[in-house]
Amino acid sequence: MSDTVNFGDVVMLMGKDRRSFIRTVTPDARLECHLGVLEHNALVGVRYGAQVRTHLGRKLFVLRPNHDDIIRHLQREGQIIYPKDLGYIALKLGIRPGVRALEAGTGSGALTLTLAMLVGDEGHVYSYERRQRMQSRALTNLRRFGLLGRVTFHLRDIARGFDETGVDALFLDVREPWDFLPQARAALRGGGFFGALVPTINQVMTLVEHLYRGPWFMLEVEELLLRQYKTIPARIRPDDQMVGHTGYLIFARAVERDAEEQREQLAETEADHPTETPADDEDTQEIPAVTG
Repeated sequence: MSDTVNFGDVVMLMGKDRRSFIRTVTPDARLECHLGVLEHNALVGVRYGAQVRTHLGRKLFVLRPNHDDIIRHLQREGQIIYPKDLGYIALKLGIRPGVRALEAGTGSGALTLTLAMLVGDEGHVYSYERRQRMQSRALTNLRRFGLLGRVTFHLRDIARGFDETGVDALFLDVREPWDFLPQARAALRGGGFFGALVPTINQVMTLVEHLYRGPWFMLEVEELLLRQYKTIPARIRPDDQMVGHTGYLIFARAVERDAEEQREQLAETEADHPTETPADDEDTQEIPAVTG
């Protein structure tokens, strides 16, 4: 990895106001922003971490973007999965070089990009989307960072099932993931990692119920909260605002079990967490009314 900028590099340019711009350094291209105009040709040979000047004399730091920077700058049609959730999803799904991962609900490609970066050239990502416009946006984003070769895109409804079988991990970012659990299990290898994201607790309850009644194990439901801090040295404190909720994460492992075993597990779960019922009259005490 070179210490200086070359044509074809993806760089992040940031002013002192922390407004940032991610660009692929291209011959004769230019950046036009609130700080002025900067020719891409002037970036070649500049050391990472150094500053360059626009035609107005304003300075921009030249930096390498990290994964978080790239995700936040993706061109998008709708809401993307937040970086705080992306890293955790990849960890829980066991994503590493050589893994074959499948996702449904490509969207603008935030998770697609994350998976493609992590599976390496030895692995592969399969991404399903039923909306042409969303898939086109994801293709543009993946092409920009040179990762198209690691992803196979499908344009169709997953109700028809997946072409791939024996994949290591599968993630559903769709409105009603419980409708596609049979298709997901058919695509996963034994013991494979399953994950899903839904925005409401109602969806969590429905998905959990379906998972408990199917060939799934090690069910987990989690939510991640991230609070940023103001970094002024004289008064470091939490930021005034935060993203209070992004989505609920549900994870499970694909297993083999018959219908009787599924019923037994459901019965054991209900026994461990019995439904509360009103106490018998003889066990209750009447509380006298309080008057002021």
